[in-house]
Amino acid sequence: MKIQFAYTILYVADVEKSIVFYEKAFGFERKFITPDKDYGELFTGNTSIAFASITLASGNLKQGFTESSLEQKPFAIELGFVTDAVAETIQQALQYGAQIVEEPKQKPWGQTVAYIRDIDGFLIEICTAVG
Repeated sequence: MKIQFAYTILYVADVEKSIVFYEKAFGFERKFITPDKDYGELFTGNTSIAFASITLASGNLKQGFTESSLEQKPFAIELGFVTDAVAETIQQALQYGAQIVEEPKQKPWGQTVAYIRDIDGFLIEICTAVG
């Protein structure tokens, strides 16, 4: 049996708005969005970032879930984006509505790491490659 990590789905209030944020802030390319604009995906490399509307997600998860919000602390999970231009990537994301959580810091193993939150409150690590 072979298993492959294919995508992460973020539950958001406005799928198209979230996709546009990721396109502008990080340069990702839209894979598709449904005609109802309740689900969409971005090309990001080997895996995709997907977005589902709160309404669609609520239909799938009958017992409910905790919605992401900038007014609350971020979930104990993050999206990790590797780049050789951490500061520039952060500045671009901030222009489109991201919020800084932790400024770039050099880790003892040589990696530069920073944290931001997207327009829906999801935590994103912006970092250089390890090693």
